[in-house]
Amino acid sequence: MMKIVKDLENRKFIAKEQIGFDQIIKHINRAHKDLKVSEANLKIDNEAAYNYAYLAMLRTGRALIFSFGYRPIDGQQHKTIVLFSEAILGKDFSKLIAKFDRMRKFRNKFTYQEPGILISRQEIKEALKSASQFVQKVDEFIQKNNPQKKII
Repeated sequence: MMKIVKDLENRKFIAKEQIGFDQIIKHINRAHKDLKVSEANLKIDNEAAYNYAYLAMLRTGRALIFSFGYRPIDGQQHKTIVLFSEAILGKDFSKLIAKFDRMRKFRNKFTYQEPGILISRQEIKEALKSASQFVQKVDEFIQKNNPQKKII
């Protein structure tokens, strides 16, 4: 676990930084709001619904990195967040991390390579389900590792 984190640090993908717990709280709270926005967009815009489900995971991953006193600093911050999350959360989260990474790649594809690509209703529902699970489990993980502080 820490070997991967040290590797990310040595490769200048993350840097140690003093980050207030208020920033962690803001990211987690925004992730919960992103889930609601994703759900609300299910009837309006598939791409927006998918994107907000992904953003919920991304913000939660950022909160996780912050909780360890690091900040992503490279040009591949989204990938770095996935790698860091995988290193810290371990095997218990492997399926959710794999979904997070697939969502990252798919979002990149429809954002930068193939705008207008069709996203099925099933893909969106799966993305929202995965994002909800990830946010909840990482929120619990952060609180368990920071019992003196509460995320509201």
